[in-house]
Amino acid sequence: MLPTPGRVVLPPLPRLPVAVPRSGVSAEARRALRQLLGDVDRALATAFRDGADASVLARRRGESVERVVAHVWMACLGEVSEAALFAVGGFGRGLLFPYSDVDLLALVETPEPARLRALEQFFATLWDVGLKVGHAVRDPVQCRALAAQDASVFTSLLDARRLAGDRALDARLRAIVDDPALWPPREYLAARLAERDARHARYDDTAYNLEPNLKDGPGGLRTLDSLRWMARRLAHVDDLHGMVTEGLLDPAEQAALEQSEATLRRYRYALHLEAGRPEERLLFDYQRALATRLGFEDEHEKNLGVEQFMQGYYRAASQVERLGVQVAERFEEMLEQPGTAEPVGSDFVRYGKRLAARDPQLFMQRPAALVEIFIARLDQPGVAGFSADTMRRIHQATAVHGGALADDRDVLAAFLQLLRRGAPAVEALWRMNRHGLLAAILPAFGKVFGRMQYDLFHVYTVDEHTLRVLRNMARFADPAAQREFPLGCEIWSGLPTPEVLLLAALFHDIAKGRGGDHSVLGEEEARDFCTRLALPPGDVERVAWLVRWHLLMSTTAQRQDITDPDVVHRFAEQVGSRERLGQLYLLTIADIIGTSPRLWNGWKDRLLSDLCTATRYALRSDVELPRDIGVRVQECSEYALALLMNEGHAEADVVRVWADFPQLSFLRHRPEQIAWQAAAILHAQGSVPLVAVHPLSVRGSTELFVYAPDRDGLFATVTAVLDRLRFSVMESRILSSPTGMALDTFLLLDADSQQPVSTARAEELQQRLQRALTQSSGVQPSRRGMSRHQKHFQMAPQISFHAAGDRTQLALIGADRPGLLAAVAQVMFHAEVRVHDARIATFGERVEDFFQLTDRHDAPLGAAQQERLLQALLERIGVTRY
Repeated sequence: MLPTPGRVVLPPLPRLPVAVPRSGVSAEARRALRQLLGDVDRALATAFRDGADASVLARRRGESVERVVAHVWMACLGEVSEAALFAVGGFGRGLLFPYSDVDLLALVETPEPARLRALEQFFATLWDVGLKVGHAVRDPVQCRALAAQDASVFTSLLDARRLAGDRALDARLRAIVDDPALWPPREYLAARLAERDARHARYDDTAYNLEPNLKDGPGGLRTLDSLRWMARRLAHVDDLHGMVTEGLLDPAEQAALEQSEATLRRYRYALHLEAGRPEERLLFDYQRALATRLGFEDEHEKNLGVEQFMQGYYRAASQVERLGVQVAERFEEMLEQPGTAEPVGSDFVRYGKRLAARDPQLFMQRPAALVEIFIARLDQPGVAGFSADTMRRIHQATAVHGGALADDRDVLAAFLQLLRRGAPAVEALWRMNRHGLLAAILPAFGKVFGRMQYDLFHVYTVDEHTLRVLRNMARFADPAAQREFPLGCEIWSGLPTPEVLLLAALFHDIAKGRGGDHSVLGEEEARDFCTRLALPPGDVERVAWLVRWHLLMSTTAQRQDITDPDVVHRFAEQVGSRERLGQLYLLTIADIIGTSPRLWNGWKDRLLSDLCTATRYALRSDVELPRDIGVRVQECSEYALALLMNEGHAEADVVRVWADFPQLSFLRHRPEQIAWQAAAILHAQGSVPLVAVHPLSVRGSTELFVYAPDRDGLFATVTAVLDRLRFSVMESRILSSPTGMALDTFLLLDADSQQPVSTARAEELQQRLQRALTQSSGVQPSRRGMSRHQKHFQMAPQISFHAAGDRTQLALIGADRPGLLAAVAQVMFHAEVRVHDARIATFGERVEDFFQLTDRHDAPLGAAQQERLLQALLERIGVTRY
């Protein structure tokens, strides 16, 4: 780990000779100044490596640069009147990180040509000595006009600090900042909050991005700067200590903000050094190296050093973001007219838009009131938040009671009362989390605060993901979501105990990062808490079961063939009841969307709803599963025939086409698919190869149907074309007819949007593939480089073979990369292996693909052929290091 900061010796400030006014800076002197600044930067980097505090180092660099800037000013302009130089931005606050810009404002009363030439020489010299300067030259009138128009310009003047020049201009600048007519408190607060909202919107309104921005992201250093700016304008105090004096913060909040700021500054300092430039984003390119630089080490495979490093960032940023929102509310309250007191029950009172406790000691004397005030807020429409004093007392009481809240029967009873509100409880849980109360009642939740997983699949930390899962669940209660989630809304409306589902959401990932199976460990946590919550024993078991098996439905749907009645039957036996099925369906959807918005699409929606519907049927007491194959084939063909006849097709023509359909077509496809395929063949009037593309099929994806003389390499050709046109294959089914025709079906999504494609894209695919299938030479996959993200998550592929009746199943788990499926198909073709079925699943940077294979005689692969295929795959798709 890092050395103790107390042992570090800071580099001395540069000692410069007295500058001769207006003599300029010679080339030799410029080289010397550049060398001096380089020596300072190297010494500061060494001090940082030895454990010096980043804030102290940034301030020392600011002081060093300030001396050089003042020296060059004197050499270029001398003891000038009616002109002055001001540091603004971070430099104005006295802080310069290793590669930060040096922001300067030259204020001149009269911009005479000679003075402007001297200023040009001054700024050019600063660039020559190695400083990256951002500068503006204005007169006081211009400065005031710009500040009046733009709150960001006005804000920059709040940090302005004179470095050299006429002292009188210092007063002129202060007069602009102190003018009450410029950005009065109410307008300034509105402008700052609008800027905050716009800035946060660029980062998905969350501090939990995989590659967060340390400076401008939610909870970043800009948030702390903004708090100080608002305090200066609205409360006339300069720092966090002054905000405590004014009652805007309590000492504990001040300490939390200062600690978080120290972490963010430390990370920013290290990032600049690692990147060698003014990089503010914690990109994957730097995360592992920064974790090592700052002394984080792997504990085990589920608690990597880089994950601990990022957890430090997320915790700091979350703390800043939470308190930033709360302090902004306090500023708003400060500007509001006091409202008339309106009683809210026996313990609370409402003042206008604010809710408060009647008794200042309420939360200390009766901890259950900590939860009850959040319930009371749900019943008060128009309430914007709590009073500043009440917020402070909630924090103080939460800190004092600490872990005792998790075992307090009255607190737990109030918490259960809240959960039984159903969907409205979710917003209260979000607010409780912002105030630190949720983690106090659920200590296990506090352990995953800021816990990230170093991959591309989980785009949020565990705590943020959990809260988003809860919000997704609340959507099922919203009538407006009926169109998007018809089955989900129907199931939610019939839930007798919504608290069971909310508790399952709270606990489903709560054991992540502990080194074991988080589902098993989470089940234990859920069972223990729900028992202490005095939940009925049956509900305790329901919550525990949902936590243990929360991944069951998604893995079954994406990794197995849910058109196979045996798969559905096994799933139904494990679920056991329609009530559990409905709860698991809702939890699965909420979990997928809460993991990453990009993961949810029409194909997955249809996949899960199909599994849910099939399982509902299987759980009926009067149904014996699996049904006879002949019955299923007959049901599918009768429905499909009715569809075709409604379109005007003659029954005899349909029967003639179906004579060449294998029985598996009717067992593995929906009737709508069978009807569409038959219609395409009838329209083609015997012309082959036939390529048909349905932009939006009944399966919630774009569907591709290929009807052509069967030949080895057909699968490889199709996947190569799909790769070139940037389609993602979600599922493929490779069938052969008795007369030697291939009936191959591919379910597709656009590779970029992960949505079904437009009619134009579908037509392009049809034409390009039709051309490719008529060519004698095969199509080769395109060669595209990996994305920057993918390069950081390469891993050796895991390939295994399993017996699957008269076929061999190959399981491929590895890192995703452009053209992977097409490359695998090419290898299989050259290895003389036939593909009969493929299920493709992508989870962030990881793929889990399953293939049903035979040799060219349609026999399972022997041991020798399996080994040859394994080696060929490893040679083609093995890990490439970057």
